[in-house]
Amino acid sequence: MTLLVAQAGWAQEAEEPIVVGGDAPQSDEQAAPVAGGATALDKITIVSRTGESAIEQMASVSQVDQEQLERRMASTPQDIFFGVPGITMQTDANRTASSVNIRGLQDFGRVAVIVDGARQNFQRSGHGTQSMFWLDPELLKQVDVVRGPVANTYGSGAIGGVVVMDTKDADDFLRDGENWGGSVTGRYDTNGQGWTTSATGAYRFTDNFDVLGNVVWRDYGEYTDGNGDEVPGSAFDVLSGMLKSTIRPTENSELKLGWVGADDSWTEGGDAYDMETRQNTFTGRYNIRDENESWLDLHLNAAFNRTDMTQTYLTDVARYSSVTGLPIVIPAGSLTTYDVETPSVDLSNTSRFDTGAISHELTYGGDWVRDDVVTTSPEGGSDIYTPSGTRRVSGAYIQEKFTWEWLEVVGALRYDSYELTSDVGEASGDRVSPRITVGVSPFESIGLPGLQVYGTYAEGYRSPSLSETLISGLHPNGVVFPFLPNPDLVPETAHTIEFGVNHSQDGIFQADDSLRLKAAYFANDIDDYIGGATISAFSDPFDNCTFTPGPGAAPFCYQYQNFANAKIRGFELESVYDAHWGFAGLAVSIIDGYTVSYDGEHEDLTTIPSSQVTGQLGFRFLEDRLVVGGEVQFNGAPAGNAIARDYTLVNLFASYQATDDLKFNARVDNLLDQTYTNPLNASTTDVVYEPGISLKLAATMRFGG
Repeated sequence: MTLLVAQAGWAQEAEEPIVVGGDAPQSDEQAAPVAGGATALDKITIVSRTGESAIEQMASVSQVDQEQLERRMASTPQDIFFGVPGITMQTDANRTASSVNIRGLQDFGRVAVIVDGARQNFQRSGHGTQSMFWLDPELLKQVDVVRGPVANTYGSGAIGGVVVMDTKDADDFLRDGENWGGSVTGRYDTNGQGWTTSATGAYRFTDNFDVLGNVVWRDYGEYTDGNGDEVPGSAFDVLSGMLKSTIRPTENSELKLGWVGADDSWTEGGDAYDMETRQNTFTGRYNIRDENESWLDLHLNAAFNRTDMTQTYLTDVARYSSVTGLPIVIPAGSLTTYDVETPSVDLSNTSRFDTGAISHELTYGGDWVRDDVVTTSPEGGSDIYTPSGTRRVSGAYIQEKFTWEWLEVVGALRYDSYELTSDVGEASGDRVSPRITVGVSPFESIGLPGLQVYGTYAEGYRSPSLSETLISGLHPNGVVFPFLPNPDLVPETAHTIEFGVNHSQDGIFQADDSLRLKAAYFANDIDDYIGGATISAFSDPFDNCTFTPGPGAAPFCYQYQNFANAKIRGFELESVYDAHWGFAGLAVSIIDGYTVSYDGEHEDLTTIPSSQVTGQLGFRFLEDRLVVGGEVQFNGAPAGNAIARDYTLVNLFASYQATDDLKFNARVDNLLDQTYTNPLNASTTDVVYEPGISLKLAATMRFGG
């Protein structure tokens, strides 16, 4: 179970974290629990524009911090979000591909994934997981999740939510008084015989200039499911690295320059294809803030992300031509490539001032991002799913938050525009989206000073992607049918209503314990929802679907179309109780959703994940150097999903800080060896079962001076 942290925005340095509800402190690097019940809920997130903690935020926000990352011993991005309500990862057997699902929405930019300010927009359309990004959990400092389209300062399209991943800095690694430091980590996973080796080094040249580097190597074989059967295609190896520097030109300003890269390889199609992906992200983030100039809190971010995927045919493969539909053979050694370049720029400023008894925080800015997609392949290749072209999205926003005693109000407007161009056609559009949030906390007189109730109405706008708009050609595998482009697609517009409660209380049973709780009900209606539709070749001739009999031909066409509406409803709760002896947590995520066609026909959404209830309990011993505990998670199958079943997972975890410089971690995942599948994998051609029981062991040695 994950603790909560503050809401969206770009890079702003956090306060020194007070870690409670986590693993044992690591000497000077981590702070011990303090009286007054401060928890990770009280930390200021590094991505908060307004400098608030999660418990103060009138939004559904969670954080996975360094303590949770270490405890989960995450091997893939999927492992990061265990127990976080409202967010699920779709990863089929290829564990290096990850689609992030927030509140039942995923793919085609519905969820914005941002690494150090750089959007991760690579997508390869097809069966199974479509969005593909890799960021090794070893490189992460923390991950923030914002659910729903309330984060209008993040950029266009995120009608489901936003995931902000921030990598480590030298300041996070070096202890007080150290100019240099290093660490090495070795880890072994019994399921798949997975080995992980990680090395980190940092150097502080002056108080105003430091640098940190990290390299990670993962080598995993095919894992076994709960039945003891190997899952084909689940082996992978990844080499990841990071280099990051922080420069402080003045007392009030900071510049962060970074590079994150990965080289992944795996096999697909029953070992018929060898896959390799190279990802490189370059970022520059500048912030200037002057306490004496309350109008100035400026953030400028520039980024360039490039992902190159190569699919190599290892054997001769029989297919159909995507042009003629006739049988052909693709010879071994042939290549299909997918290359995506994403430059982006973001600029914002927050001005703070008072008018009488009312405090104001006025945030304003703009952003621009472009995707340049180039796909190539031999005749009959899968590149037709992911057409070449250019997509540009940009926007500007203004947000005002005012506070008066027990009343808080946030109002915002965002303008978005987009443009798609390719050899097949082009499309464009724009819109203004509003947000209004009102929160009240006048409960001190009834003995509940830490209780806040809020309500939100927010709209979001997602432009169609290149694949949805411009896909064309003939399906090359199994059967032959046409893909029809649809340049007349209308952008999706999300209308979300959310009612939430924040509650914080200290000294419940003893002086140094605390309770933090966030809960919310949401209703998200997406107008003109875009989904795939099958069109009969014998339907209305104006549908442009024609049937030409031949080998493997099927009498239908496939096209992305607008549905009248998608309706998603849900409830989320996240809470943690912390005391000197240990911690306990409860997270709940209940969700349901369906589409309604223009003819009024209802159909279950295949992107609705399992509803979940996750409990966590941990104990501290030996002056907090030893932490042991466990997690139990019940997963309820979503309605209408043919492959989904109810299942329960039980995990155990432990950590031991043997010395100030030596730490051991252990974890058992799926203790009961359950055989289960992720409901989001219903779109794959075969049912893919998740790993069975797995024991993870790790040791980290640190040094410095």
